[in-house]
Amino acid sequence: MKFWRLEVVEEVKRQLWLAVPLFSVGILQYILQTISVMFVGHLGTLPLSGASMATSFASVTGFNLLMGLATALDTFCGQSNGAGQYHMLGIHMQRSMVVVLIMSVFLAIIWANTEPILKAMHQDKAISKEAGSYARFMIPSLFAYGLLQCILKFLQTQNIVFPMVLTSGIAALLHVLLCWVLVFKSRLGSRGAALSNSISYWVNVILISIYVKFSSSCKQSWTGFSSRALHNLFDFLKLAIPSALMLCLKVWTFELMVLLSGLLPNPVLETSVLSICLNTFGLAWMIPFGFSAAVSIRVSNELGAGNSQAASLAVGVVLSIAFIEGMLLVSTMIVLRNVWGHVYSDDKQVIRYVSVMMPILAISSFLDGIQSALSGILAGCGWQKIGAYVNLGSFYLVGVPCAAVLAFLLHMKAKGLWLGIISAFIIQVSFYIIITFRTNWEEEARKAQSRVERSTMSPTTRDNMLPNQKVELIP
Repeated sequence: MKFWRLEVVEEVKRQLWLAVPLFSVGILQYILQTISVMFVGHLGTLPLSGASMATSFASVTGFNLLMGLATALDTFCGQSNGAGQYHMLGIHMQRSMVVVLIMSVFLAIIWANTEPILKAMHQDKAISKEAGSYARFMIPSLFAYGLLQCILKFLQTQNIVFPMVLTSGIAALLHVLLCWVLVFKSRLGSRGAALSNSISYWVNVILISIYVKFSSSCKQSWTGFSSRALHNLFDFLKLAIPSALMLCLKVWTFELMVLLSGLLPNPVLETSVLSICLNTFGLAWMIPFGFSAAVSIRVSNELGAGNSQAASLAVGVVLSIAFIEGMLLVSTMIVLRNVWGHVYSDDKQVIRYVSVMMPILAISSFLDGIQSALSGILAGCGWQKIGAYVNLGSFYLVGVPCAAVLAFLLHMKAKGLWLGIISAFIIQVSFYIIITFRTNWEEEARKAQSRVERSTMSPTTRDNMLPNQKVELIP
């Protein structure tokens, strides 16, 4: 019994050691675009509206998709690191870089046509023009962001997290200075803020790349560029595409809620309140984001090493932490419900509306914390395809229809939209819990080791294997 308690305590320490820095990195990455929009806000209402719309458009069509594609490294790099196949981590990272760079080319074309796309969506012409200009100057950040996500995944799956915090912090501090110079001291205006984003992301990429190149911590995992990165791209895509869908299907739902809020009576009030709720929800999500990444690393490492019991323990620990963190968050939101609206607005109607929404927001944040932990478990096991199917059904077959019915037919307005989100979370969490608790961890460890072995082989070697050998290696 005492030995078991020691194991639990050690697992809690490991996860906190990973989660806190990863939470910090998430915050530092999140605030870059927020800082840019804050600077643009001092230029006037139209530049602010354009920058806000462009930032939202960029997240939906670019950043979230690239982050999702890179999430496949949680499985590949994590399990290879656990299995001691350290040289494969660099190969997996390069493979993911090839994929995100190719994808970035297509996304850049979309960003270059932001203005006509927004106009086709019947957005205001002046705001669409401003957003289009802002988006074009953000195109370089698209390529940097994709590469950065690949490198960060490469490092975090090796439990190397503090250099990530350092380089992200330097980039964030530099970003404030860049915004001040390019927005106010040059003639670029809002375009200067977008350009600052691009420069700051590239600075972060360069700094973290220098660390990978020269640090002794990456001596075994980074052995230089290799043509092997071009092999087994299909195997990588089989996880990368579901990884991207798993993330994007959830995120796109929230953007859809904003669009639906514009169709409600008094859309200015409804959209303002929903935007405050989304901003609050995004900030609250950063904490479970850190634990989601941490458990993904722990589960993938242990499964790759064949330690099924340790993987199972990591799952139990993160779910307990997520529950405790969620209860604290719910309590905090309920206590602050009558004052939180003052942070965003002086309008009494908005403040009252936000106070009504806060308990609902607290419940959704609690459920999101649980699902974030469960999503990390799925990523560590390589179950992204299952996650994509669950998210599709939860959010688009249940959540969105419920939101529309509650908001428009039952006249619950923004409250109805958010209750629709909660219904989706309930379905999602229920399925994830069933999947997780029915898992045979010894079988998953075998599959993980098979996946690692398969990834180390060249296509020629695999093609020359006997049929019964191939069956054994199929994950």
